[in-house]
Amino acid sequence: MALSQYQRALLFVGLWVILYALLEPGVALLTSTLPLAPGTRLAEAIRFFLYEAPRVVLLLTIVVFGVGIIRSYFSPERTRRILGGKNLLLGNVLASMLGIVTPFCSCSAVPLFIGFVETGIPLGVTFSFLIAAPMINEVAVVLLLGLFGWKTALIYVATGLVIAISAGFVIGRLNVERFVEDWVYTIKGQDVGLENNPSFNDRIQAGFTAVRDIVSKVWPYILVGIAVGAWVHGYVPEDFLSGIMGKSAWWAVPVSVLIGVPLYSNAAGIIPIVHALLEKGASLGTALAFMMAVIGLSLPETIILRRVLKLPLILIFVSVVATGIIIVGYLFNTIY
Repeated sequence: MALSQYQRALLFVGLWVILYALLEPGVALLTSTLPLAPGTRLAEAIRFFLYEAPRVVLLLTIVVFGVGIIRSYFSPERTRRILGGKNLLLGNVLASMLGIVTPFCSCSAVPLFIGFVETGIPLGVTFSFLIAAPMINEVAVVLLLGLFGWKTALIYVATGLVIAISAGFVIGRLNVERFVEDWVYTIKGQDVGLENNPSFNDRIQAGFTAVRDIVSKVWPYILVGIAVGAWVHGYVPEDFLSGIMGKSAWWAVPVSVLIGVPLYSNAAGIIPIVHALLEKGASLGTALAFMMAVIGLSLPETIILRRVLKLPLILIFVSVVATGIIIVGYLFNTIY
């Protein structure tokens, strides 16, 4: 007898709870059987990888499942309707919050941008959405929650929202519509989402689909990122990193952002590395600034957006967001 979607969801959650509960004792048992001298660099690196890799994948799986269900309530077309007709600041706030839960990737940047412009949504509001969506995604939040705890994850979400709202508001006040490619205003943008009324079973299926689509794409980045993090954890001297990314170097935050802007990675790949950097003496503000630059200023997204934005607006977009990230980095280095 085939299981219903509800029964599949209960079974899925139950298996997840069992696996997560067995993770720590299972890794301890496994490492005790390996021919490694306790306390050596190799042993520490292997222990880090064997524990963090499955833990992060498990956390990511359950959160993506939940977010996939939530996303079934927010099609792109509905998102555009919600944001249309709002005043600038309120629109920036709503766009940033919706960016967290709505589907977005670099390949959808252009059709979403066209759809927003066509609907009459101000450019500043559009940019708040485009900044928040990749920067504050479920992958970033779950990895931060699993590796650093809820306080750091909450801080990241809050600061990411502040950057998205502020950057969008500033861009909106600059009156930069002339830097949008002319053809964007003259064509009839294609719809980027279809409205429907899915049933509860359909929404559960959307959660399973999200797990299949997202986890299957990011797990290699997770393994690579945690492998690099394990190497940093086991082999990189603390004095080296604390000197480059510590609080004492005033230039550490802007340099970290400059390094992060041209790099391409997603949260799955970069956050485990940041975790290891922090353990080796990097300051929280500098590490967060580096991570935000890598995730929030994606090079592929910027290149794709060049199809609809002229170079001056691309430069304004990158400069405003990078400035916000640098301010956040200095702020956290002052507080912590």
